Amino acid sequence: MAARRSGMSLGHLVRPLLLGLLCLLALPTQARELLLVSSEQGAAVQAFSQALAERRPQDQIRVESPEQLPPASRLSPETHLLLLGTAALNWRLASDQGPPALTLLVSRVEAQQLLDGRHPDGISLLWSDPPPARQLQLALQLQPKPQRIGVLYSPASEFLLNELAEHARQLGVELVAQEQDRGDDPRPLRELLDSSDLLLGLDDKLLYNPRTVKGILLSAYAENHALIGPTVAFVRAGSLASTYSDQDDWLDTLDPLLDQPPSQWPQSLYPEHFKVQSNRQVARSLGIELPDDASLAHRLAEGESP
Repeated sequence: MAARRSGMSLGHLVRPLLLGLLCLLALPTQARELLLVSSEQGAAVQAFSQALAERRPQDQIRVESPEQLPPASRLSPETHLLLLGTAALNWRLASDQGPPALTLLVSRVEAQQLLDGRHPDGISLLWSDPPPARQLQLALQLQPKPQRIGVLYSPASEFLLNELAEHARQLGVELVAQEQDRGDDPRPLRELLDSSDLLLGLDDKLLYNPRTVKGILLSAYAENHALIGPTVAFVRAGSLASTYSDQDDWLDTLDPLLDQPPSQWPQSLYPEHFKVQSNRQVARSLGIELPDDASLAHRLAEGESP
């Protein structure tokens, strides 16, 4: 009888503990307030907000324009900011203190112009432009394979050259760089075309913008040169190919970051997930053989795997 009473007492103790543990496991993840700050309030931002809400139903998500917000220093430090674009980043930079922020839709050239090499505390930069090393690897997937990669740069994008040159050296190709400090000066491009096999475009809006892209493409194709990048938008305009990350890729990047303490957020980051888009008509006109876009993305991802 004593043994039976002891067993009954142990059971009475264990069952409440197990029930308590199950209740704790069943509790939802702690809700966060996610404030999307964007000067653009159009359909694209609303679609992104909706997709994020579907990924993170436990969080409270709202979209605001920086013009309608108080200084960031007056917001709750428990809020997590998602800054979309340079206007939102400028709003956050106007305050020395503020909630932790993940910044999207800002390129490295734009950030260099805004920050001048500074790394403000509490602000993580998720780059919008394709990684230069990834774009370089994409160029080397082409047949025939280029040996001299031409890069046009301005004073704003010059800081990227050392990084590109090191990657080119590791890959066994020559990087040929030419400075252009005025968007309407055609001479640097002509000199670059004479000394290279292919152009690699940097996301530098002084050089590559809707006003200049037609002239760049016509000049390049007259010399049978392809243009890689600078972004996927230029592929539709007539460049050969580019890597890019779409909304799903960005959500795959954001989701695990938002589950981490902001103290663990990286200072800057390129999204791990990406795709390739190419212009098949341009490839045919230049006599370039291209694998399909999914195969290209798979090859590049395999090359980046540790």
